[in-house]
Parts: sequence; structure tokens; C-alpha cells
Amino acid sequence: MPREIDLFGVLIPGVLPVFLLSMALQGVLDHALSHLGAYRHSWHPALARLCLFVCIFSALLITLYQ
Repeated sequence: MPREIDLFGVLIPGVLPVFLLSMALQGVLDHALSHLGAYRHSWHPALARLCLFVCIFSALLITLYQ
């Protein structure tokens, strides 16, 4: 994976596509979990959402860099 991607003369980080994909996956999972009522059992729903995003992002990065 390249460290930087040239997008019309602007250099963006190479992990940006992985970050955007993990945001999309987290949005879908967040919608499903809130529809199922899983956040009612959580002490701090915002912290649970953040942890879910970090887990998705790091799992995608680990699979990408192996």
C-alpha cells in the first residue's frame, strides 16, 4: 500500500480509503445494533460506538498490512 496517494495534485494519506470504509461499516453496524436495542445494555453508548469503530479500523489495517 502506498504511503501517500496523489489525487489531482493533492497528497492524501494511504490509509484514508481504509478509514472511509471502516466508517461506512461502522455506520451500518451501528444502525443494526441500535435497531436491535443493544445499546440499552451498554454503560456508555458513545464509548461503545467508538470502540466498535476502533476494532473495525484496526482489523482492516491488520488484514491489509499482512
